[in-house]
Amino acid sequence: MSERWALAAAEGDGARLVPLGSDGLPAGAVRHEPDLVEAVRSRPGVTRWVWRATTEIYPRLLAAGVRVERCYDIEAAELLLLGHEGRLGEPRSAAAAWARLHHRPVPPDPPQRTAEPGSQDSLFEPQPVALPFDALLEVYAEQQRRHDAAEHPGRMRLLTAAESAGMLVAAEMHRAGLPWRADVHRAVLHELLGERYAGGGEPRRLAELADEVSAAFGRRVRPDLPADVVKAFAQAGIRVKSTRRWELEELDHPAVKPLIAYKKLYRIWTAHGWGWLQDWVRDGRFRPEYLPGGTVSGRWTTNGGGALQIPKVIRQAVVADEGWRLVVADADQMEPRVLAAISRDPGLMEVAGHPDDLYTRLSDRAFAGDRDHAKLALLGAIYGQTSGDGLKNLAALRRRFPKAVAYVDEAAKAGEEGRLVRTWLGRTSPRAAGAGDDDEAGIPQDTGDVPVTEGGGEFIPGYASTNARARGRFTRNFVVQGSAADWALLMLAALRRATAGMRAELVFFQHDEVIVHCPAEEAEAVTEAIRAAGDEAGRIAFGPTPVRFPFTTATVERYSDAK
Repeated sequence: MSERWALAAAEGDGARLVPLGSDGLPAGAVRHEPDLVEAVRSRPGVTRWVWRATTEIYPRLLAAGVRVERCYDIEAAELLLLGHEGRLGEPRSAAAAWARLHHRPVPPDPPQRTAEPGSQDSLFEPQPVALPFDALLEVYAEQQRRHDAAEHPGRMRLLTAAESAGMLVAAEMHRAGLPWRADVHRAVLHELLGERYAGGGEPRRLAELADEVSAAFGRRVRPDLPADVVKAFAQAGIRVKSTRRWELEELDHPAVKPLIAYKKLYRIWTAHGWGWLQDWVRDGRFRPEYLPGGTVSGRWTTNGGGALQIPKVIRQAVVADEGWRLVVADADQMEPRVLAAISRDPGLMEVAGHPDDLYTRLSDRAFAGDRDHAKLALLGAIYGQTSGDGLKNLAALRRRFPKAVAYVDEAAKAGEEGRLVRTWLGRTSPRAAGAGDDDEAGIPQDTGDVPVTEGGGEFIPGYASTNARARGRFTRNFVVQGSAADWALLMLAALRRATAGMRAELVFFQHDEVIVHCPAEEAEAVTEAIRAAGDEAGRIAFGPTPVRFPFTTATVERYSDAK
């Protein structure tokens, strides 16, 4: 039996499917079967299914208890190929790809559907643009030719396989859900926010803090309205540009302390309060809809639910089932290790070839044992923070690790000149965009009260800017952050394969962190599987290098105990 089969949903619950040859073309007759699930279940020898979109097919299979080993997601591949060809932003549906192939009018992509809170079926898509099965096969065969034309065909194929594996993981995590104790969540909210008032108004503690803010200014001020707060400070003779925490903390005014406390609690109330709990948690599980490759750098996002911004205090509600545990794993200094691997800098690879703290080893090499300066220098090179003391630190870094610094410098130069840059596997940066595109790129417009740092959110400044310097900062970071996202996909695929024979479930992922929910007796094996998956992903992604990709892991009953 051919290891690759193309599959498409047909009328009712039916399916069309055909075996594929190594050239991507049909290697037999198209078959029509009345039950899609049974068509897959009855072919356990198929090791890779080729389909339009994982979100169309795989939830139906999972609901019937059918798990597939591998897939090729045509629409995920189309997005990657368009980016590689410098055409990111063009419609990425299979129907659009077929229209381009035949020089016909290209249909726009449908707007993203809003996730359905609490629904186990929110991954089911609305009916896509109709595309005959033979047309889908044409698109797939053409994509194979486009992969061959890539700058590094082997890497590009690996990237597509990894992105497709990520789509499988996302669907499985949605199906499993993150264990969530609603009673614990309510208790935390009551402790933080106090009683709820009738009519949906602010809870007691927020109302008290709002009164304290107003009293400090000597007039009524709405602390939830930044413009009102800025105006109040101006009337007090203090000029502020925003109400971000780090700017407020520099001020000497009695309103600052209650205002910062209000903002912190207000965010919890609006983002993860009682309304969120009612909408998103069902039957002891929170099931966010993950979007692999939701940002231009390849990092994941979620469609509703705020799964990637769960405050630590709310993590108390993430509790393992009785007799089970949460294995929480954080990749240690992931992006600096990735820079070592992609730059092939001998010195930095040697530093990153140990599982212990990278910054301590770096400081011993180039910064007279000053770990803080070593960390600032390396992150400055990656994120483009190269002014002031950062410039001095960067000079010391360049002397000891010239190939690493030259790698990101060249990426920055390419961005400044308007050229495309690629991750190690071939994910490609967008061209300079017009203002207003940041939301589409997944870049937070206002990071709120937490500055974006290593381990934080998507940090790709300058994406929507035509300013050459800002664009250079973006591409400097893109080659590292994007390559780290590629590594993470391969790590997830390896971990998924390693835990396939266990009861363990992957239940959460963000760019450097993964959570596995497992019976207590499987926790040790899961921890080892995570360690092995990190190293395997490094070998597959970057080839033979001495670089290690260690994790800090914790086996806990509740998420909040992991850090």
